Amino acid sequence: MSNIKCIIVDDEPTARDIIKIHIEQIHDIEIVAICKNAIEAINALNNHTVDLIFLDINMPDMSGISLAKAISNTTKIIFTTAYREYAIDGFDLQAVDYLLKPISLSRLAKAIQKFRTENKHSNWQKDYIIVRSERKMVKINFDEIVLIESLSDYLKIHTTKKIIVTRETISNIESKLPNKTFVRVHRSFIVAIPFINSYTSEYVEMKGKTISISRTYRDSFFKLMETE
Repeated sequence: MSNIKCIIVDDEPTARDIIKIHIEQIHDIEIVAICKNAIEAINALNNHTVDLIFLDINMPDMSGISLAKAISNTTKIIFTTAYREYAIDGFDLQAVDYLLKPISLSRLAKAIQKFRTENKHSNWQKDYIIVRSERKMVKINFDEIVLIESLSDYLKIHTTKKIIVTRETISNIESKLPNKTFVRVHRSFIVAIPFINSYTSEYVEMKGKTISISRTYRDSFFKLMETE
């Protein structure tokens, strides 16, 4: 089995050094970059294959939460912070773990073991998504989602049973959906292909709703529909 490739992202030199020293004592994890801000982290992600990020939440200019929302969900995150109140934000992003500073070797090793356990199942395709709604984490099966509607920083997820409202961006939720089942037709709409009843060059009809197809997404929509 190949080593876990990780990067450390923290604006505090001491915090970076502590995590580095701990990781060097664990046999199957390799540090490919150490970054003092989110911009350096983005460059590292562009230049290296990265499995895991140790990511500080409270950083100047671009926070760890903002960075986590901007990167691919195939790269897993262990959040690190001195502020306990950020824990909910971290788990909202389905992070592997959340470490409160000062971080001990034993606690960091436990987080890495949690990553290993989850990664063993990485070839298994989940058939659901988990979102935060009404102060709960709600599991939604993919086959129940009819369409997803964006309302600024909120989404309305229309399912066969009810409408679920969550604070999330449509681009972030799109990255978590199987791309052969769901298709973006508009900056504000993602639709589930199995629920499409009919379509034209201008709109799709589904479950009594008519959704416009914008020019931006028209070509990709027709290309996907033609291959179904």
